[in-house]
Amino acid sequence: MGYEFLAAGIGAGLVVIGGGLGIGKLAASAMEATGRQPEATGDIRVSMIIAAALIEGISLFGLVICILLALK
Repeated sequence: MGYEFLAAGIGAGLVVIGGGLGIGKLAASAMEATGRQPEATGDIRVSMIIAAALIEGISLFGLVICILLALK
């Protein structure tokens, strides 16, 4: 009766919030690590980009699942 669209919207919102919180924590930790060891900036940046890509991938997967469940 339309509840699947509501559930998909809530699920998508939770996925976006979770991804945003994950990337925010990642960036904060990377900035703190760079402040402690400025000479390791390059290594920290590479690790941060890889971790951010993994978080984005999981978030995109969650959004696709929400959309597919709503269209079913």
